[in-house]
Amino acid sequence: MGLISSMNNAVAGLRINQDSIDVLSRNVANAGTPGYHRQSINVVDYNSQNSSYARTESVNRAFNASLQTYYNRQVSDTAKSGAKADYLNQLQTYLGKPGSAGSLDTLFGSLKNSLQSLATSPDDYTTRAAVIAQADAMAQRLNQLSNVTQGLRQETEAQIANGVNNLNGMLSSLQEVNSRMLDLGMSDTARASLQDQRDRLVSGIAEMVDVNATYRPDGTVSLMTRSGVGLLDVGVSTFKFTTAGALGPASQASSDSALNKVGTLTLTTPSGLIIDLSQRGVLQGGEIAGLLELRDKTLVEFQNQLDDIAAGLAAIFSSDTRQGQAAGAPSTAGLKVDLTGIQAGNEVLLSYKNGGVDQRVRLVNSANGEDYTDASGQKVIAVDFNDPASVAALSTKLPGLTFGYAGGELTVLGGGAVDVTGLTGKVTATGAQPGSAGLNLFVDQSNSAFTNNVDTDPSQKVGFASRIKINPAIVADNSLLVQASVGGTLGDAARANYFLEQLNSMSFVSGGQASANKDFPLNGTLGDIIGQVLNYQGSSINTALSQSSDRQLTLDTIVTQMKSEYGVNVNEEMARLLELQNAYAANARVVSIVKELLDTLFRAT
Repeated sequence: MGLISSMNNAVAGLRINQDSIDVLSRNVANAGTPGYHRQSINVVDYNSQNSSYARTESVNRAFNASLQTYYNRQVSDTAKSGAKADYLNQLQTYLGKPGSAGSLDTLFGSLKNSLQSLATSPDDYTTRAAVIAQADAMAQRLNQLSNVTQGLRQETEAQIANGVNNLNGMLSSLQEVNSRMLDLGMSDTARASLQDQRDRLVSGIAEMVDVNATYRPDGTVSLMTRSGVGLLDVGVSTFKFTTAGALGPASQASSDSALNKVGTLTLTTPSGLIIDLSQRGVLQGGEIAGLLELRDKTLVEFQNQLDDIAAGLAAIFSSDTRQGQAAGAPSTAGLKVDLTGIQAGNEVLLSYKNGGVDQRVRLVNSANGEDYTDASGQKVIAVDFNDPASVAALSTKLPGLTFGYAGGELTVLGGGAVDVTGLTGKVTATGAQPGSAGLNLFVDQSNSAFTNNVDTDPSQKVGFASRIKINPAIVADNSLLVQASVGGTLGDAARANYFLEQLNSMSFVSGGQASANKDFPLNGTLGDIIGQVLNYQGSSINTALSQSSDRQLTLDTIVTQMKSEYGVNVNEEMARLLELQNAYAANARVVSIVKELLDTLFRAT
């Protein structure tokens, strides 16, 4: 090897050392910078006719596309579960643990105990006042929980709106990064920094919505949701959230835009196509998907459960239960029941045997309701008792039975293999002293009776937990708790015993048509339903918190792996710096020696 070749090799080595030190200094300076990927230089051998030497080809950036894709997916899933866990944890704080002070089961138990005391001492003013106080505490607790639920739904809308604004900003920034990536004159160092920014933006977007990222060789990236909706490619899509304003129990999502009463989230593609993301279930991960699920499903389900409890509580006190009496000749044995004063939403419970098989049916007084099968499998039929044709149609819906309704009395006759075994009417009491045991202790807005009317839009039960309150007339005169008739004695415990019997025996079934109703089914006495709600919500909240913790743990594991592959180890960099210093000194020594030899050679000539 000649002196000139040696000189060239040494100078090339110095240049490589200088480039390596520049990269090393950037690595050390950005050791704590989030999203920074460790850089290294790519050294190649260069051969020419007269010599060969090494030179810096490019700057390499640590990157694993498979790991990055897995990370993006986990970011979306963790953000979704985290959003749900945060809100449900707040709900758990308000709901309280079963048996704790202020919990629904504790308040219900106190109300039941006060009624037992009333049955023992109906003439005691303090005892009657205690019943009113416990009933009011129960109503106020339902009001509070309902208001909290709607407040949380309102917060989700505000958070969705903020998330959409941030999401659009990140997508626009990522589109700009893609455009800059196409600049072929950009230095390797600048390109690596731009790629760091690209990955940070993709991660931020993945936190909001689920994304599948495709990393191209030129450094650009395209995004689409897991369901295949494009977010960024040649052009960028735009998210838009239109709020519905204040949300209440009746503000529920619907695939029919005319019926939808919550904020809408849409995506406009570069071609102008508008996609309704909230109704079509496009989003499968990310914080926004979690917020939509909370607003439209999880919190709505809890509101429905509160409404079921409130409706059951009102019905226990206000329902005048009327048992059927024998009717018809032996050949057409049946039952009849007095339904005088029946109101919209009141119901009749019918049981019969058909070929020896027990059958149960609920007849709901409704002018425009629909027939369905409830969560317990029992058939529910809407019938307008003010319309003779509607009553007559029951014989078609229930073959083998004959129905008649006149003068406020319903008659059901069997025949052949069909025997009527039970007929019970549940009519809402009107007024405090109707002469019957029923008492409208709990009332709806404007002090109207709660009858569970399904003919209104929405039905009366929707949001009842936020409106239920004590009848002011009974607060003003608590003797009405025991006086079923005007002038009745204060020592009569019949009404108090009736309330206790209703508490222990009156059964409820939640929801509507089982195939369409996705809520957790509630079935049993009011005490059973309260216990089911508390157990279900407690289990659901704990599951959400556990899932969020598991997701976060998985994400932390991935982040640790990414730090290992992408991160900067300062100790390793310092060791590398020593190697570069030694190599630099060696190359510098070669240059110095070659210079001395050349000087000697020139002097000799």
